[in-house]
Amino acid sequence: MNMISSNTAKYLALEDQYGAHNYHPIPVVLNKGEGVYLWDVDGKKYIDFLSGYSAVNQGHCHPKIINTLIEQAQKLTLTSRAFHNNLLGEYEQFITSYFGYQKVLPMNTGVEGGETAIKLARRWAYTQKGIEENKAKVIFAEGNFWGRTLAAISSSTDPSSYHQFGPFMPGFELVPYNDTIALEKAFQDKNVCAFMVEPIQGEAGVVIPDEGYLQKVRALCTEYNVLFIADEIQTGLARTGKMLACDHEHVRPDILILGKALSGGVLPISAVLADDYIMMNIKPGEHGSTYGGNPLACAVAISALTVLKEEHMAENANSMGQLLRDELAKLHSPFIKTIRGKGLLNAIVINHPNPEAAWDFCLILKEKGLLAKPTHGDKIRFAPPLLITKEQIIESVQKIEAALQELNQVT
Repeated sequence: MNMISSNTAKYLALEDQYGAHNYHPIPVVLNKGEGVYLWDVDGKKYIDFLSGYSAVNQGHCHPKIINTLIEQAQKLTLTSRAFHNNLLGEYEQFITSYFGYQKVLPMNTGVEGGETAIKLARRWAYTQKGIEENKAKVIFAEGNFWGRTLAAISSSTDPSSYHQFGPFMPGFELVPYNDTIALEKAFQDKNVCAFMVEPIQGEAGVVIPDEGYLQKVRALCTEYNVLFIADEIQTGLARTGKMLACDHEHVRPDILILGKALSGGVLPISAVLADDYIMMNIKPGEHGSTYGGNPLACAVAISALTVLKEEHMAENANSMGQLLRDELAKLHSPFIKTIRGKGLLNAIVINHPNPEAAWDFCLILKEKGLLAKPTHGDKIRFAPPLLITKEQIIESVQKIEAALQELNQVT
C-alpha cells in the first residue's frame, strides 16, 4: 500500500536523523509545484488537496506572485521598522481599502497575528473600556486552533497541543463553539474584552456553525461592548467561496486576522486589521516585529490579493466546492460518514472500525496521485487550490473512489 522508493527514503532518513520529531507527515518528498499539482523527487505527479493548509489558495508558484517576488527580492528585502521603506505605506493603503478597515498592523506568521489581536484587545480593554489592569479576559471557542505558541495552547482543548507545556496564559476562558447562549453567559463578566473565533473551525475538521451564528456573535459583542476577533487565517482569502468567511453572514469583525494565502504560499505574511479606536492605543515601541511589513512581503501580499480578485477565485471556490461535495455524495461509500464544507474548505469523516483508517486512506490516496492528510484521527480535509477546474475535480473524485475501493480490500 505504501511504496517508498530508495530515493524518497534517503530524504526521509535525513529528516528523521537531523530534524526535530514534531510532525508526522505523509511519506512523500516534494520538490516541484505548479497550480493544483505537486511532483515528488521521483517525478510522480499529484493533485494537492491540502494547499499548505490553505496557504496556497492561488495555486503553487503562481507566475504573477513569483514574478513580483523575484523583482522585489532583487531591489530590497528588509529594512526593519527602524526605517521607512517605499512599499509599506502603499501596502497598508491597499490592504485597508481592500477589506474596509482604517489601520493594519503587519506581522509574519498566523500565530503572531493571533497574539497581536489579543494584545490589541487587552490594551483597548484598559484604555477604552475601563477594565482594571491585568483583569481583562478573552473568550475562545472550544476546538479552536490558532497555533502552538504558549498563548495559543493556553486556549486549546487539544491535549496534544497543551499537555506538559504549562503553566498557561491567564485571562483566557472557553465556551462551546456554535453556542451563543453560553457566549452570552460568559459576557456577563464585565472583564471580558474580546471573543476570538474561527468562522469555520479548520484544524478541528472543518466544523461549520449553524447559519446565523456569526450574526448572533456580532450582535452579542456589540451589545456587551466586547470586541469580535475573527481568525480568518485559514477561512479567509476566498477559500470558502467569499473573500472572508464572515462575508457569508455579512458581519464585520472588530479585529480581522489574516495569514496563510496572504502571500500565496511564498513566505510568511500575516496582517491584523482594525479601526483607529482599537489600533491607535498601541504606541511606538509597544509592539513590533523585525520582519513585519518588510518590502518583500508588502510587494508579494499586494500581488497575492490582486490575483484573488483578478482570477475570480472566490467564485470558483464556491462553484467547485459545491461540485466536489455533490460528486463525493454520489459515491455512496459506507466509509464516508460525513461530507461537509463551504467553498473549497471541505472535510470527510471516515467511518471505519480501524482507528488508523483515515491515515491508511491518505496513504492509498497518495499512491493514486492525490495528497491529503487526516486531522483529529478520522477527519480528512479536502482543500485544493482555488484555481482547480471542473475536470480536475472529477479526476480527483475518481481517485478518491478508487482509494475507497482499495480501503475496503486492505482493512
